[in-house]
Amino acid sequence: MKKSFYLYVLAFRGGDWSDPKVRFAEEMFQEHNFPKQSTDFNELSTYIESYATANLTTEAFDTLWALYEEQA
Repeated sequence: MKKSFYLYVLAFRGGDWSDPKVRFAEEMFQEHNFPKQSTDFNELSTYIESYATANLTTEAFDTLWALYEEQA
C-alpha cells in the first residue's frame, strides 16, 4: 500500500530552510486539518489551493507531488 503524501513529505522536515520543499513540509506539519491519509492529487491540490500560505505553495506542492509519484 502506498504511503500518504503527508507521510512522504514529512521526510523533508528539518532541512535547509532555503529549500521550498522544507518550508512546505514544516507548514504542512503545522496544519491540523491537512488531509493526512490522502494519496489523491485532486483532494490535496484543492486543499493547497484553498489554504495556501507563503510556505504552503502550489509550486512546492507540484514539485513534491512529482517526487512522490516517482517513489510509487
